[in-house]
Amino acid sequence: MPDIQIEREDQGEHGRYVGRVEGVSGEAELLFTRVSADLVTADHAEAPHNMRGTGAALALVAHMVDDARARGFKVRPRCSYVRYQFAQHPAWQDVLAT
Repeated sequence: MPDIQIEREDQGEHGRYVGRVEGVSGEAELLFTRVSADLVTADHAEAPHNMRGTGAALALVAHMVDDARARGFKVRPRCSYVRYQFAQHPAWQDVLAT
């Protein structure tokens, strides 16, 4: 598995998690909206074609889950990829907002 570096960028009520894979150009991102102090929507996850198969998109969602636990917010997945990953990871249900 390649080394994936993830950063959170906040811009008011909107933000993104950015993933960069060592040795691969470009960046994957997971866009979010802060609805309230305890609710964030996961709006869109995307990885460029050359990052497909690196695990970058999944790493972004996992990082958001860890961040939700650390910061005390729930995640409402609006993105189909994020919804799919929540369905695949029952251990993440503690941060899932319905």
